[in-house]
Amino acid sequence: MAATDALAMTYGLCSALSWGASDFSGGYATRGAGVITVAFLSQTVGAIFLLALVLLLGAPMAAAGSLLFGAMAGLCGAMGLMGLYTGLSKGRMGVIAPTSAVLAALLPTLFAMLTQGLPAASTLLGFPLAMAAVWLLSSSGGMTKRQLSSSRELLMALLAGAGFGLFFICIDAAGGEGFLWTLLCARGASISMFGLVLLTRGGIRAQSQRQMVLIAICGLLDTTGNALFAMAAHLGRLDIAAVLCSLYPGVTIMLACLLLKERLSLRQWGGVGAALGAIVLIAS
Repeated sequence: MAATDALAMTYGLCSALSWGASDFSGGYATRGAGVITVAFLSQTVGAIFLLALVLLLGAPMAAAGSLLFGAMAGLCGAMGLMGLYTGLSKGRMGVIAPTSAVLAALLPTLFAMLTQGLPAASTLLGFPLAMAAVWLLSSSGGMTKRQLSSSRELLMALLAGAGFGLFFICIDAAGGEGFLWTLLCARGASISMFGLVLLTRGGIRAQSQRQMVLIAICGLLDTTGNALFAMAAHLGRLDIAAVLCSLYPGVTIMLACLLLKERLSLRQWGGVGAALGAIVLIAS
């Protein structure tokens, strides 16, 4: 494997680690605050962090086309989050989470195969194994016929998966030049969308210091994950970056296991094994 491919894989896996930890802290924060409020405030923290980096590093300005793709990515990501959170609050996690996670990985994978050609045979074998891992890790149990028949749940899962998948595609299309500005533009677009939703719901309530710490951690980790994904997609193939970073549910689950003493089901342990196998195949 070339050095750049190995680095791209490392960035992709680190992105999964960062996003998984972000979801853990964000999910914990929503226990004491509204979901949209947490999303808005965490995105704002991420935007401030990105702006500080841009100013400190003197990052080059991205081209107008890249900024446009960044804004589109932000809107798609916000759409995905709202679909996911709406689905989780009104539907069954065992349907919403795995369906949206697999679709989020599948869309950029198909797009990359159409635009970049097929990857190596071993990598190609690793993709379905990784998607199976995402499904198993995100699932909370077996689905009944009643679960499968809920059109609202399926709609929210498809909306979330499509939003996240299009986010990956747009960030990759923006290119690597001036990517910090691209991510900042994405943050501005998502903050605007969440802000409009909050205005229709009466605004933001004051948060405790503990809640703000959790929200800030969520925002910083989410922004870091975005930057790592952008670098992974720029250095390597979009499909590999998207599949690897989509393993983030495993990180969230492992943190819940370690810190909240939650137990992994046999299905989720199977997902852990499938994820490790997928990483080996993709890296070979």
